[in-house]
Amino acid sequence: MDPFFLLDDIRVPRLVYGTAWKEEKTRPLTEMALRLGFRGIDTANQRKHYVEAGVGEAIQSCLTAGIVRREDLFLQTKFTFRGGQDHRLPYDPHAPISRQVEQSFAKSLEHLGVTRIDSYVLHGPSQWEGLGRVDWEAWQAMEGLASSGHVRFLGVSNVSVRQLQELASQARIRPRFVQNRCFATQGWDREVREFARTQGIVYQGFSLLTANRPVLTHPLLQQMARRYGRTVPQIVFRFALQLGMMPLTGTTNEQHMRDDLAIFDFRLENDDIQTIESLLG
Repeated sequence: MDPFFLLDDIRVPRLVYGTAWKEEKTRPLTEMALRLGFRGIDTANQRKHYVEAGVGEAIQSCLTAGIVRREDLFLQTKFTFRGGQDHRLPYDPHAPISRQVEQSFAKSLEHLGVTRIDSYVLHGPSQWEGLGRVDWEAWQAMEGLASSGHVRFLGVSNVSVRQLQELASQARIRPRFVQNRCFATQGWDREVREFARTQGIVYQGFSLLTANRPVLTHPLLQQMARRYGRTVPQIVFRFALQLGMMPLTGTTNEQHMRDDLAIFDFRLENDDIQTIESLLG
């Protein structure tokens, strides 16, 4: 399997390195990921959980060293509403939502040291059910950024299938990515994945390992890993690829990074895919 796929003639990596919850280790870990071969980087302008500036420092270091070229990178960041932030806000909380999006985006460009974002994601709706007025205000501001050429694709994260359906049916510029925490107990987010597939929306799965620890220790999965001569995480990430996901990994371990990047040279049998799908579903 090619580690990249084409989306509107743009090469997008199938595997993405996630930079959440790394604090002072954000720069060295992101730099390590890039040096080892990751070309997709996910972050957010949400200081509560991310150090976006550290991601940018790693990117600039690798660009300067000639390790990567900007055109080979897929950079994804997010706009996060006030409710998902702490006191370190990237915008004026008293400004209109559209202005908050513009301010956050400008800061992201500054943090990352780039002039364009490949995927700009609404970091979760403002409410549990449906989409509210501020969600649409934020999305319309994001559409403006896409129309201006500063963003290639738009996406949304942490949504229900109904919220994704509403967004996809009513947005002027439809989401091309949806990013959710992926639980085996929910059929690996089957409803959202299936709707996304029918709409040409790429599903990004995160917490594939940390949200599914019972799967990792399941005897059937451990037997499968031995049979393929792979690690259990490699089996899970390969399973995700074959389901059509774009998996995120946030490992802080160099060997695990290497293992994660080595999931493209083997394939799971269909029976094994079905076994993993049904382990906890």
